[in-house]
Amino acid sequence: MPKLKILSGEEIVDALKNFGFKVHNQKGSHIKLKRISKEGFGQTLTIPLHKELDRGTIKAIYNQALRYIPENELQKYFYSK
Repeated sequence: MPKLKILSGEEIVDALKNFGFKVHNQKGSHIKLKRISKEGFGQTLTIPLHKELDRGTIKAIYNQALRYIPENELQKYFYSK
């Protein structure tokens, strides 16, 4: 069974940029990423820019990103083999 990686906010932002997300704005230590889907809908994710995120926070971000990105493409950034 794959194990969830411990990631920083920057690592998650970099991973999501590979899927077309761009920095929309930042307030304090949180950054909003946004992209427009092929159907024209806005897709937004908020990521805390901390050096190390809790596993629960990483899992929550992963689950939110699954609404927009297929699991087989996203899993390699969040899980180790």
